[in-house]
Amino acid sequence: MSYRVAFASLALALSLVVSAPGFAQAPEASSAAAPSGDISAFKQAIRKLYDLKEKAWAAGDAESIVTQFYSPDAISVGEGDPETMVGREAFRKAYRQYVQDVPTVRIESVSTFVNGKAGWDWTNFYSNPKPDKKSLYPPSPIRILFLFTKEKGEWICKGDIFVNGKFPPMP
Repeated sequence: MSYRVAFASLALALSLVVSAPGFAQAPEASSAAAPSGDISAFKQAIRKLYDLKEKAWAAGDAESIVTQFYSPDAISVGEGDPETMVGREAFRKAYRQYVQDVPTVRIESVSTFVNGKAGWDWTNFYSNPKPDKKSLYPPSPIRILFLFTKEKGEWICKGDIFVNGKFPPMP
């Protein structure tokens, strides 16, 4: 997938998050503008979700990733992947394969934003595919933007977009 298509997809994904009910349409939608308690609580909540995803992945538990990390209507799109995953059945099919091919992953939060019931987190995503599966996956790490919303008082991932490379440390 070209960078142009990936970034157009990213723009669409962000527009969907920004138009979500309860999301204030303000230019200061960043961690710097959010009250420190909001950003801190959001970071803690998504770290728990990342920990859940990492542990479930290591255990080969695709179902927990699909049903506890992602929302039923989640979307995933990324560079080099011809498919757009939409909904739990697509995620279930993909993650059943992923957890077999890639024994461990690690998610490193790089830059986090929250405003009300919507937030996103730029991350470096490290993976370690089995030697015979390395050619099927992009070089590690990749950059992933995770999109979150707060539903029924809990944060859940509405989707992600990924591209090759690694984020440098951010200020």
